[in-house]
Amino acid sequence: MSGISKLDYRLNIKKLDSQTINIKVSNNEILMSIVGQFNQNLKELEKLTNTIIFFRGNSITCKGKKDNLEKFSEAIKFLVNKYLLTNYIEKEDILLSVNNEMSPQQSNVKSFKQLIKTPRKSVIARSEKQSDYIKALKEYDIIMSLGPAGTGKTFLAASVAITLLMEKKVDRVILSRPAVEAGEKLGFLPGDMKEKVDPYLRPLYDALYELFGVDKVDKKIESGEIEIAPLAFMRGRTLKNCFAILDEAQNATETQIKMFLTRIGENSKLVVNGDPSQIDLINKSQSGLIKSKNIVKDLNEIKIIKFDHTDVIRHPLVSKIIRAYQKKSTDDKS
Repeated sequence: MSGISKLDYRLNIKKLDSQTINIKVSNNEILMSIVGQFNQNLKELEKLTNTIIFFRGNSITCKGKKDNLEKFSEAIKFLVNKYLLTNYIEKEDILLSVNNEMSPQQSNVKSFKQLIKTPRKSVIARSEKQSDYIKALKEYDIIMSLGPAGTGKTFLAASVAITLLMEKKVDRVILSRPAVEAGEKLGFLPGDMKEKVDPYLRPLYDALYELFGVDKVDKKIESGEIEIAPLAFMRGRTLKNCFAILDEAQNATETQIKMFLTRIGENSKLVVNGDPSQIDLINKSQSGLIKSKNIVKDLNEIKIIKFDHTDVIRHPLVSKIIRAYQKKSTDDKS
């Protein structure tokens, strides 16, 4: 980690008066990662904790009410330990540092559960449900995850898949999703097959590029170690020694999901991801995600993870929007 060990820094938190604390971070790399470019991270923390923050040298001074000062202090501890674990701090970490589920006593390196190390970055579980999901991805052969966008369904599955590929525990990673509609009428679209399906598979490419890098992903695709294909291409195949992910499964029929699940072969893992609230099919009743989940829910060999708005790791407003739409749907039914 750039030569920094877990003992190479000192985090000195001092209470100056009832409404002011001072925090000194002696390690410059950690300090600048916390502060962010043009102090952007501190400005975000200022808003999230409802405090006033001053930064000078290696010293951060925070003014505010007692509870808010404590919130800010724990956020800094969280960020320091996040840096020590992964050697970087992302915008999402700033939000998580204030809204994380851990108690102050747990805000240490060991609290970051289910670490996944991919070639370009280390990925951690950012909620208890994400931790359960990563654990399931490692321990079960078939996993179904349902929930809103932003909960990490695809990204975490891709992270585990890439890790297993790098460790040569699987020979291939297959990423698939329904294209266009349940019937997948790709022939009506212009271009060759790759041009036809690429727009529908773009989120899968994005996840891989972030984890693995564009050049490496493209090489793995050329060699066949990574395969990105529409769901229709799964028919008639037996998937051996691979990690296969079906994304956006809410746009697949019950028959298609059954077809995908029954492709499993020796030493393979299959993941089915979807958001029941985002069905794009013209006839929404054709969606087979919930139906399939209910059919296999009693099979001990299949793990089902259900995310909700509290697991959304994006801007806090995203979670509020999801809640508002859920409330509207409930009100309409009553």
